[in-house]
Amino acid sequence: MAEKTFEGRRVLAIVTNYGVEQDELVVPVKHLRDKGTAVTVAAVTTDDIRTLVGDKDPGATVQPDLTLPEVDPDSYDLLLVPGGTLNADTLRLQDDAQRIVRAFSSAARPVAAICHGPWLLVETGLTEGRTLTSYASLRTDIQNAGGTWVDKSVVSDDTGSSTLITSRTPDDLPDFLREIEAALAPSAG
Repeated sequence: MAEKTFEGRRVLAIVTNYGVEQDELVVPVKHLRDKGTAVTVAAVTTDDIRTLVGDKDPGATVQPDLTLPEVDPDSYDLLLVPGGTLNADTLRLQDDAQRIVRAFSSAARPVAAICHGPWLLVETGLTEGRTLTSYASLRTDIQNAGGTWVDKSVVSDDTGSSTLITSRTPDDLPDFLREIEAALAPSAG
């Protein structure tokens, strides 16, 4: 069987400049780029993105491609929202991050959020009536926002205007990436 490639597909990853969980940003970006996907990383500022490992240990430094205010959501096929407690808690309060998520949802384009990343989906009202997973501590937030939380490695919910792909932790990245690939497949676009 031929290796799947996603040339011509564009993914946007949105983060803050500090506290994103290293593997939840670096692994999907590398994986998708290795398959021919154009991946853009947008942060709050043009400063380096300082990732963390396990929310505490310094991780890799990533240079953003642009800032959140510069993002044109219509230019991308899928939105990636990595976690990391500090990143996700700060990102959900960014007006531009909320604007981007809402634009993807209203354009019926998939949003993939892992670990604490679904906090942004809660903040934008996209969880109501939807089934999601996340880091376990978000369960109550998702439920209070009208969503159903399940303890699975990945959930792909296509019952709303756009598909929501959610995952729990970096340990679930293989399943998360599989669902992202399914959403990027030509028949899905």
